[in-house]
Amino acid sequence: MTTDLERLGQAVKRAQYRNHRTMDLALQDVGVTLVQWDALRAVDRMPGASGHDLAVATFQSDQAFGTLASRLVERGLIERTAGRGRRLVHTLTPTGREALDDGHRVAARVLEELFAPLDEPGRAALMAALTTLTAGE
Repeated sequence: MTTDLERLGQAVKRAQYRNHRTMDLALQDVGVTLVQWDALRAVDRMPGASGHDLAVATFQSDQAFGTLASRLVERGLIERTAGRGRRLVHTLTPTGREALDDGHRVAARVLEELFAPLDEPGRAALMAALTTLTAGE
C-alpha cells in the first residue's frame, strides 16, 4: 500500500500547528509568545548574528524580524548595538534571559506532554525521518 503523500503532509502540518498552538498558549504564563521566545532563543544561540541571520533562523523575513526585534527592545528583552558596518548586534537583557529560561522550563513540560504518545523508539524514528527530510536546508 502506498502512503497518501497529501495526507502525510497534512499530518505533519497538524502536528506542527498543535505544537505551535500549545506552546504559544503555555508561554503566555512567561509573558511571551512563541515567536518572541523563538527570537530570544536565536539571539542567545547566535551571538553577534545579523538581523538577516536571525530572521533566517526564526523562519521570518528580514522586515518581520526587524519589527519583532524592535518590539523586544521596547519590552526590554533584548538590546541592539552597532556592530561592524551597518550590522546591529542583538543581545539578551537580564529580563530577556529570564524570559528565555522560564520559556525553556515551560517548553520542557509542554513538549513532554505533546510527545507522550510516542515511546522513545518512536521519538527517535520521528526525529530521524524529519532530519532526513530537512537535511538539504
